[in-house]
This record gives sequence, C-alpha cells and structure tokens, in this order.
Amino acid sequence: MTHDVLDRPPIHALLTDGTTVCIRAVQQGDHERLRGLYEKMSPENLRLRFFAASRRSAVMAADRACAPARPGYQALLAEAQGLVIGLAEYDTGGGADTAEISVAVADGLHHRGVGTLLVEHLVSAARANGVTTFTADALGENHKVLRLFADLGLRTARHFDGPEVRCTIRLDQDDAYLSAVEERGRAADVASLQPLLRPDAVAVVGAGRRPGSVGRAILHHLKAGGFTRRLFAVNPAATAILGVPSHPSVAALPRIPDLVVLAVPAGAVPATAEECGKTGVRALLVVTVGLSADQARTLISVCRAYGMRLVGPNCLGISNTDPELRMDATFAAEHPRPGTAGVAVQSGGIGIALLDGLSRLGIGVSTFASLGDKYDVSGNDLLQWWESDGRTDLALLHLESFGNPRAFSRTARRVTRRMPVLTVDAGRTEAGRQAAASHTAAAATRTMTRLALFTQAGITATRSVGELLETAALLHAQPLPAGTRVAVVTNAGGAGVLAVDACAEAGLALPSLSAGIIEELHALLPVGAAVGNPVDATAVVTEEQLSACVDRLVEYDGVDVVLVALVPTAVAAATGDDLVRALTGAPGRRARTIAVIRLEQDASVTLLPAADGSTIPSYAEPQAVARALAHAARRAAWLARPVGTVPEPDRVDTERAHEITGTYLAAESEGGWLDPRTCAELLDCYGIPQISWAWAKTEDEAVRAARRLRGADGRLVMKAYWPGLVHKTEKRAVHLDIQGDAQVRAAFRDFDSRFGDVLTGVIVQPLAPRGIELFAGVAQDEVFGPLVLFGLGGTATEVLADHAARLAPLTDHDVHDLITSPRCAPLLLGSRGNRPVDLPALEQLLQRLSRMASDLPQLAEADFNPVLATPGTVTVLDARVRLLPRRAQDPYLRRLR
Repeated sequence: MTHDVLDRPPIHALLTDGTTVCIRAVQQGDHERLRGLYEKMSPENLRLRFFAASRRSAVMAADRACAPARPGYQALLAEAQGLVIGLAEYDTGGGADTAEISVAVADGLHHRGVGTLLVEHLVSAARANGVTTFTADALGENHKVLRLFADLGLRTARHFDGPEVRCTIRLDQDDAYLSAVEERGRAADVASLQPLLRPDAVAVVGAGRRPGSVGRAILHHLKAGGFTRRLFAVNPAATAILGVPSHPSVAALPRIPDLVVLAVPAGAVPATAEECGKTGVRALLVVTVGLSADQARTLISVCRAYGMRLVGPNCLGISNTDPELRMDATFAAEHPRPGTAGVAVQSGGIGIALLDGLSRLGIGVSTFASLGDKYDVSGNDLLQWWESDGRTDLALLHLESFGNPRAFSRTARRVTRRMPVLTVDAGRTEAGRQAAASHTAAAATRTMTRLALFTQAGITATRSVGELLETAALLHAQPLPAGTRVAVVTNAGGAGVLAVDACAEAGLALPSLSAGIIEELHALLPVGAAVGNPVDATAVVTEEQLSACVDRLVEYDGVDVVLVALVPTAVAAATGDDLVRALTGAPGRRARTIAVIRLEQDASVTLLPAADGSTIPSYAEPQAVARALAHAARRAAWLARPVGTVPEPDRVDTERAHEITGTYLAAESEGGWLDPRTCAELLDCYGIPQISWAWAKTEDEAVRAARRLRGADGRLVMKAYWPGLVHKTEKRAVHLDIQGDAQVRAAFRDFDSRFGDVLTGVIVQPLAPRGIELFAGVAQDEVFGPLVLFGLGGTATEVLADHAARLAPLTDHDVHDLITSPRCAPLLLGSRGNRPVDLPALEQLLQRLSRMASDLPQLAEADFNPVLATPGTVTVLDARVRLLPRRAQDPYLRRLR
C-alpha cells in the first residue's frame, strides 16, 4: 500500500539552532516559490546541485517537484515564516525498493540542519512505501551534501567515478540511526529552550497597577527574586509597575524580549501572541486559563508560524535558579530554593507541593516548569534540558498525559542512566474496562501501560507526591544499594520489628548475619543485646556503641543497606548520648546505603547533615523508608543490567502480512475480528505455533474433519464460530472431550439448534494434552503503541489478573521480565519437582507476537488464550485478532507536538 506524502499534514520541527520550520508536501501552487529558491542560489551552488550553473535547471527542478502526483515520486519542502528554505525529493523511476534522492538548501542557510531534517522526513516517507535504499549522485567537491549523507546515521557507501560520487544509503531503522536522530533532536531542542529558560530579557503582559492580578504577582517574583537580566512590563495605562518600566505594547519595548509572559484574559491571548511573533519574540509563557478550542488552536498556530516555544496555558509558571539568572516567573507563594532537582509538572498545585518539599529537604531546584495544558513544551523537552544544563542531578516529573510516549521512553532511557528520573503515576483509575471486548483489552489498563513505559525506561514510578519526595531524598543523599539485603539496627525491639515488617512487605531481603559478625557485634554492644536481624542494641546503648555497631555493619559484605530505627529514651537523655550523632558524626560511611527511622519526627522525611558533608535521610514511618529503599534497589539493578537488544525472529513474512491486512481492510473498511482462517494465515506469517484445526460449515464436514484430526486417543474439541463472537465460554460455544462420529454430530447439532442462522461454522481441533494454560496478547494503544501482555490464561484469566506487560518492540530483557514477573512464574520455571516448560519456545512466541504488533499498526488487538505450555512445546490453542484501519506513525520522526 502506497502512502503519499500529500496525505500527511504539515509537520513542524526544529533546526540545529532551535528555529522552527514547517515540513510539508510540495503542492502545485509552490512552483514560483521553488523556482525562487533555485534562482536565488549562487552560480557555484547551482553548479554543485545540478552539475552545471544553468538557470534553466531551476525551472526544470520546480516543474518536476510541482508536477501532478505520480507513483514512486515524493517531494518535501521546508519553509520558515512563509519562505521556502529547502527541498528534498526521491524518485524510484518505476523501481520497487530503490530511489534516487536529491536535496537543495537555500543560500545562507547551510549548516543549520535544513537538509538533514528534510532527508530524515523523506527517509520516513520512503520506508513507509517499501523503499529500502536511496542513491544519490554528487560532485566529489560537494562536501556539504556528502557530509550530510555520511552523518545521517544510516549505512552509506560511496563509489567514485571521476569527479562524481555515487552514494548508496540503506534505510534500515536500526539503533545507530535512531540514536543519531535523537542526538540531533536533543541539540535542537535545547537550543530552542534557551530563550524560554535562559532569557536575556523578559516582558510581562497583563501586570496590573493594583495587587491581586497573576501578572503582577509574576512581575513581583521576577523583580524580588533578583532576575539579573532586562525586565519589562507591558501595560498601556502605566509607565512603571513595581518599579519596573512599563510600555504600552510588546512592539513598543526598547528591545525585543526573548520571553514574554502572557497573563491576559483568554480572549486577548491569540492577538497578543500574534503581536509577540511579529515583534520577534522567541518564547511565550501563558498562565491564562479558560481558552476556548478556537483560541487554543490559534495560539499554537501563531507559535508555530513565528517559531515561538510555548509553556502553558493554564500553568503556574517557570523558574531557573541559576545564580547568574535567578529567574522566578511563577506566582507560587515562595521563591524556590536553588538546588539540583529539575521539576516538571502539569498541575500547579502539585508543583507548589514539590517546590515546598524540595526546599524543606534542602535539595532545592535547578529548573522548574509548570506545563499546564502542555500545548508545546513537554516533559521530554525538560529531560533533555536537564541532561545538558550541568546543574541537574535529579529529575522529578508529574505528567498526566504523554504526547509521544515512545520518543519519551528513548529520551528517558538515556537520561536516567545519568540521573534518577522519578514520577508520580497519575491517573491510575479508568472506568469502562469491565465491558472490554477481549481478555487483552480488559487487562491492558492505562495503569499497566504507563507502568510498562516507566519500567522499560528505568523511571522510578511512585504512587503519591509524598512517596516521590521520600524516594528523592534517599536517591539524592545516599549511594545506591548494591542489592536488596537490609540489616536493621534499633534501640527498641518494637521499632525494629516494624522496620523488618515494612522491609519484607516492600520486597527487600533481611538476611541472617554470619556467626563471625554476630560475635563481633556482641563484643561491641551492651550486655543483653539481641544480635540477629534486626539487631536490638537495647535502650541502654551508648552513642559510642551504636556508632561502632553501624560502622561494622557498613563494612560487612553480607548486607547492602543499614537501616537504623531509633526512639528517644530517658536513658540516652540522662547520659547525654545523642544516638543520631552516632550516625552523622562519623565520616566515611558512603560505602553502604544508610537510612534512619525516627518515629517521633514530625516531617515524613528529613535530611540529617553528616560530618563528611553528606546527608542521611530520616523517616517518620518504616513503610516510607522501605518503599524508598525498594525503589533505589530497583534503580541499581536497572543500571547494572546491560542494554537489551530486540531479537529478529526467523521465518517472518512481513510483506505477506501486510497483504493480508490490506485485503481484509479493503473489504471491511471499519475493521473487525478476523475469521479463523484469515487469523491463522496471519499468524503463520510470523511463525506463531498453532494447534492443528479444521473448518466445517456442515455436520458432515465436521465428521470428516474429526476423522482427519483424531489423535492417538481420538478425543476432540469443537468450537462454534460467527463474526463478533469473542467470549466462547460465556456463550457455551465449546464442546470438549468429543469421541466418535456420533458425539461430533451431536455437538454440531447442539450449536446449530442454539445459535441458528448466526452460526457460520465450527472449528474442530484435537484435544490438547495436559499443560499450563497461559495467556498472551497485544493491545494497540493509539498513544503508547502496542502493549504485549502475558500471564496465566484459561477461563479465569481476568478474575485472577495475573499478568505482566511491556511495550513493543520487546528486547530480550523485556521477554525475560514478561515470563518471570507474573505470580505463575514458578510453575513455568519448574517447581515442586515438576519440569520447566519449554522456555525458549515461550520466548520465541513473545518475540514473534511483538514483531507482529510492531509491523502492523492495524493490529488493534491480538488475544491468544489459552496458550498451552508443556516441557516439550508451546502452542496457541485459540487465537483472535482484530484489525482497524490505522496508518503507521513514525514515533521517532523529529516533530513538535
């Protein structure tokens, strides 16, 4: 199926310097502008492009690009503020998988990434149409275009023939190419955010002369916070506000501001944004609430047309605490404390809570952004900013939605290897799943999808703002634990028991101490101390004894974490012992993760300053520290794990799979569930093992099918079928353990009498041997992409809800996690003397299912239930597939929201 770029809407993207351009298909009406693009080129650039400096070449090139649509030819142009600044085109010349490519960039705009961006988009369009290779002829002295091809990240070969070079470019979308695109996108993104997060001049539009307005509050924060650059107000009724010079309009300002804050009524936002764009403003912060749909569309259209980045609307503001800038463009009650945590939220209330919590802990903030309705700048943008700013070492996110989760995932995987990335899993509930059409759809909740994204990307997902801050405190203050082994030390037995219970419930290990360490601790602690795990040092333990005990456990290789649970006692008060000082006073304890529980403290978590300049987190609740330690251990394990690879299954016929889906959707324009024969044919394209079966429309056909399929014991299964039948068990549409022709006929007649004309046929299968019934499926999420689910199957799969999920494409690590995460995993791995199932075959099944889901955007659902797993084989016993008419979207194509 051919996808014409004319069908694709215009896409806005960023050049290397952060400039916004529009990438779109060439239209017939673009002839004069394309001709102008070439005619304005210098004779030298014309010669390099056309191998001759003929002006006639410009006319011919414009004619070719603007000719009526024809098979095998695609052309894209780049325009900025109405000017055509580049053109890229390919032509297969009637071939199938190879196309000739050419690129032209306007004079004066080289080295800004115009040509590279155009080629990236052309590669995406070509790949969607089955083109696998680009070729290009260039003069050997055309270093710019040769460098462009070489730096794409694609496999490129050169063949020299006199003064000319023949370049051959393979269009494989491998990790090297995606990483190159990602790096170009990161650099462009960071450059585009400079005017927003490091502006040299800021103007506030809508700051009133009297207290009470949001605009005035933001202006006050900017001035009182000591903003070090130029600051203006825009108010036609004042010459100064709060001592800040005020001007009647943005156009009347003495210099063009990089950033303009709009705190005006919703109806005035579009016109004010237009004025900003015409003036040359590079970024907008819109705090206004209540924009209508038309006003919102106009705002984003204006921002795209003039190349302005946008935060908001409906937001709290932004802040950058860099001492060289000190920009606080928020209306929060207090200025954020300078520090090292980057914060991005959609909810202003959550933002205030995080700012207050980070300030109280002493962690502080490097950059803060309240994204509000998130029309443009997103969490993905902020992650890339923090990665590059040289100040941020901890990233905190609260995102209620994702624009491009797969691009976000790639960014987060990269960033989280450099710093912890934490989030609150917002929006965990979702109504309406009870009526889902299939087991897969019922299992694929939004929570499961989001958690799959977070897990695969290495993001630490918490369930509340409190848990987020508790975990952030530990990750900021302490080294990551090497594992999950915790030693608990306490001066009160009850507190130690609470700590042990909390750790066990959080999935942490509490190993027994070795005989040698027990003997050493007995020698260090008071008489009567109970040395196990927990270590009960008793209420009479002194500061010196506790310090020695903790020091010894820190050196002990049998644990990864030392958790100290303390309660205040009259004994310590009488002797002047400070048990907290026993932990903070001795330097050099960074070899192990250390945390404290103080049940009497008011705050949920605080950071205790230590003698060596570090801090130790102290928690009021054992459950809080246990959750934080579990998060830290998972992060350590994720970092220690090598990067996974996506396996390439053999015996895959993608071309035939596309033919099957295309043929079905041509006949069923609204999509639907595949009939058994089409479903089996599609699964065969991916080598997915299915039990033998036969289709029968009549009683006699069913008997003949049964005779062919009877195994050694002659036992069979018969399943009724009609379009739209999903839950066969609920309809009593399955007969098991059928033997002999008479029972076959009886089963068919039963279906025929109960279902009548709705019945279109039956499926006859041999009765499967005993084994473990599993479930595997795919749910295609329009935002997140395909989600692969796996777990315990059979008729009770939804009741037991023993499932794990990962987003496709699955790496080898993802497949391993899918198999080992459900509660039924011990059954698969071999338990109580039973042999394990065929794990390599199970891995193959999931890899093939992932490949099918990744290849076919039309695959809305796939439901394999049951999948029979035995020590010798893995077989799909029942499969259903639903297709919808969807077009493939390239999630890694550089574009703005």
